Amino acid sequence: MKAMFKFLLFSLVVASLAGGVFADQVTVDAQTPTALPSIALAPSRSAVDSQEIAKKLANPIANMISVPLQYEFSRGLGKTQGGSEQSVLFQPVAPFNLGGGDVFILRPIVAGVREVSISGATGNSYSGYGISSVTIESFYAPNTNSSWIWGIGPYAQSPSGNSGYFGSQQTGAGVTAVVLNRSGPWTYGVLGYQSWNIGGNPTYGTQNNLFGEPFIAFTTKAAWTFTANMEAQYNYDTHRTTNPLYAGLSKVEVFDGVPISFGAGPIYYVSNTPGGPSGWGARATVTLVILK
Repeated sequence: MKAMFKFLLFSLVVASLAGGVFADQVTVDAQTPTALPSIALAPSRSAVDSQEIAKKLANPIANMISVPLQYEFSRGLGKTQGGSEQSVLFQPVAPFNLGGGDVFILRPIVAGVREVSISGATGNSYSGYGISSVTIESFYAPNTNSSWIWGIGPYAQSPSGNSGYFGSQQTGAGVTAVVLNRSGPWTYGVLGYQSWNIGGNPTYGTQNNLFGEPFIAFTTKAAWTFTANMEAQYNYDTHRTTNPLYAGLSKVEVFDGVPISFGAGPIYYVSNTPGGPSGWGARATVTLVILK
């Protein structure tokens, strides 16, 4: 737990430093033809373009510092499908400008899980909570001078020493990539990664995974965003795919010059791995946007 505390502290420091070092770049998103108006260190409500911020939040590689906190509820877990799971994802996004409009995006993700009445192969049930994984996603996103943008970079995931109740105990490494288009109020594209096992106990699942997430979002002038995505993950060892479909609604509000996005929506598992979530679930997010 001390290691996890240090990691969380490091993530917050990275996000803060990114805001300070690259403050002069936040006013212009070099990845899109639409520029964010100049924003002072303490912008007023009228100076913040809520619609543009909402559109940037729909873009995984936008040149903007954000700190999302995501809560998710899933059910139908375990051998008897009588268990449930609640997860919280802390996933700050820190952009680093490389010059010429090129950006490097760093996104660490810490996943905490609470499981209730998960039945195992022996028939015994388990309830508990802990840190399931720590993931590092990163993207080098060059300036394309187009509405079409892309990014690619290294990917890594560690089980953070979990007991196996919360997923794989293996460490994975690979590559992650995204390509998307921003056309008026629309943002759509595909994000994915390929992960390979580089060590650890395979008893509770492996890290030999292929992940693909097609997504689409529509943002209104009032900063409402309607979004849908499908997060398909195929495991090469089990030859099974888990595929939750999410549809949600979010809204950006500004409090004393600070933009915060609130979102929620249902999840439905089109397919799942043995013992994994099934049926209906739900997701809610709160995202703090840091403007400098």
